Amino acid sequence: MNNTEVRSDWLVIVNPNAGSGKGGNDWERIAALLVRAGIHFSARFTGKRGDAIMISREGIEQGFRKIITVGGDGTLNEVLNGAYSQNSCTPSEVCLALIPVGTGNDWGKMFGIPLIYEGAIKIIKEGKTLMHDVGVVSYRNGEETNTRYFINIAGVGFEALVVKKTNIQKEKGKSNRAIYLYNLLSSLIAYKHTEVTLYIEKQIIKNRIFSINVGNGRYCGGGMRQTPDALPDDGLLDVTVIKEIGRIEIIKNLKILYDGTILSHPKVDGYRVKSFRVESVPQLMIEADGELLGHTPAEFSVIPEGIRIVYGSRLIQ
Repeated sequence: MNNTEVRSDWLVIVNPNAGSGKGGNDWERIAALLVRAGIHFSARFTGKRGDAIMISREGIEQGFRKIITVGGDGTLNEVLNGAYSQNSCTPSEVCLALIPVGTGNDWGKMFGIPLIYEGAIKIIKEGKTLMHDVGVVSYRNGEETNTRYFINIAGVGFEALVVKKTNIQKEKGKSNRAIYLYNLLSSLIAYKHTEVTLYIEKQIIKNRIFSINVGNGRYCGGGMRQTPDALPDDGLLDVTVIKEIGRIEIIKNLKILYDGTILSHPKVDGYRVKSFRVESVPQLMIEADGELLGHTPAEFSVIPEGIRIVYGSRLIQ
């Protein structure tokens, strides 16, 4: 820990590419609204993937303890990882707020953070906060083992394949919910079920699976509810395992991905745990908060009350 003086103003990290360029196009308006609300801030802009990690880390080392993300869930994930890669303070001393301009904006749905800028800034001004759990995934990238922190939901298998396709299109400037749904359906054609071993709750479970989702939050993929009962502050991760299931059956049951009833399906298992490990042959891709990471084997765990967040209304109890 260093002795840098703690600043009272906000660091605003702007992703100008979020929401197909909406972050950059709308920044002057957002900045004017922040000034009008009496919120003192310094702004920094990202230029490429990974920049928000570096900017938030450096900002915290310079004394910032309050960070506003102007972007989507992926930018928020990077800011969180910046908080966890600095040595100036414990990450739980950092407070995160969001002005959503991304495509999915799934994390903010749990906390009543509106897409209207005035509403999101009003929430920041009001300043209600809570301590939010942080997910941790240790995964492989080739022969290397890496660690990533996530605030919302991580996915193993099919979900990561859809994220990979979607992120390629985002980099080409194409980004909306319809594209995500298209990628979901088109990925079904080539995707194969995989044999996995789960080490969970002192059990060893072997199964052919379609996907695994691991959540602090409830929403992903632009409104899907694959961990529909997850709580952000219970010190646990909700794990949803979709076992081997046919393509036609998946298409017929798309509704349950969105309406919160996924755990009622006979080929879906749900767990609530502090940690677990997944191994597979062949390797499965892994994503967290919409950011593609690496592959299995992987270990998931949770840091209770790992970060402070600003929220509007508590939509879940």
